Amino acid sequence: MTCRVEKARPGAVTSAFLHRFKAKMTLLAVLTGIALTLAVYAVTQGAYDLSPLRVLKVLTGGGGEAADVVVWNIRLPRIAAALMTGWGLSLAGLSIQSLLKNPLGSPSTLGISQGAAFGAALAIVVFGAKVFSVTVFAFAGAMGATVVILLLARLKSLSPEAIILAGVALSSLFGSATILVQYVATETQLAVVVFWTFGDVARSGWKEIGLMSAAVVLASLYLAARRWDLNALDSGEETAKGLGVHVERVRLQGMVVASLVSALATAFHGVIAFVGLIAPHMARRLVGADHGLLVPFSAVLGGLLLLAADTLGRVLVGSGALPVGVVTSFMGAPMFLYLLVRGYR
Repeated sequence: MTCRVEKARPGAVTSAFLHRFKAKMTLLAVLTGIALTLAVYAVTQGAYDLSPLRVLKVLTGGGGEAADVVVWNIRLPRIAAALMTGWGLSLAGLSIQSLLKNPLGSPSTLGISQGAAFGAALAIVVFGAKVFSVTVFAFAGAMGATVVILLLARLKSLSPEAIILAGVALSSLFGSATILVQYVATETQLAVVVFWTFGDVARSGWKEIGLMSAAVVLASLYLAARRWDLNALDSGEETAKGLGVHVERVRLQGMVVASLVSALATAFHGVIAFVGLIAPHMARRLVGADHGLLVPFSAVLGGLLLLAADTLGRVLVGSGALPVGVVTSFMGAPMFLYLLVRGYR
């Protein structure tokens, strides 16, 4: 009795791959369309009522002076900031998770966000700084936490797990230092510090958005160029080294890029939790582990999540007084638990 083994035809394999790739590209286009639709809806929401037709007139230069100010100076910057910040935080989280091979990696777990919060609190309470100086101090605090992490990793040759643990320790240290600064603050200073830590995408203008956009685009290009190296790292350090990947250099460069984007996002908009943690996990659930697809999907999902959170806050509180950091925490925690349950199943 003979046994026939049929081999898959190369044409059939290629056709199946192309079919799956087209399906994922279609899904990416759908998610992008949802984000753009939500952006159009967000322009119409707020204390000043605007219909979609009125918004269209404003964009074409005929909506009236009051509507012009509301759209161009208040709502469009807020929407652009939400999209770019969500994009940047999600890519930072994806980079950290991939480079450290830790699903809990994010700007928050490495102490970057807490470092920025300490810098801002120090500027407000000790130096009596104004808005610009607070941003500079917050950025310096975030990058300071990054430098400590990178120096420890470089000098002590820490493993990825140890880097995460060092980040947790730094988070606790900066959190305690922030509380100490708040303890000696006046009531007015304390209120300003607490409000800053909530997170709010309405703080930045077009200049800050332009700077954030440049950093995010450069980070996207870097991660896209390194997609093969990141895919190789998913198979383990030894395998990646055997394939010619300079693991230490890629890890150092990727961490610097992720930290820079996270520091800018936190310095401009305060502490925004869960976006950098949850968006990459959602992308992996949708498209798998290929970073050629993970980078654009994480970017779109991050921007969509943060814009949805900010729009929800504006709908719930018409004046836009509900900080987006509070909304992302309420949205992110249940969503992350759901993804964990689905993953273990």
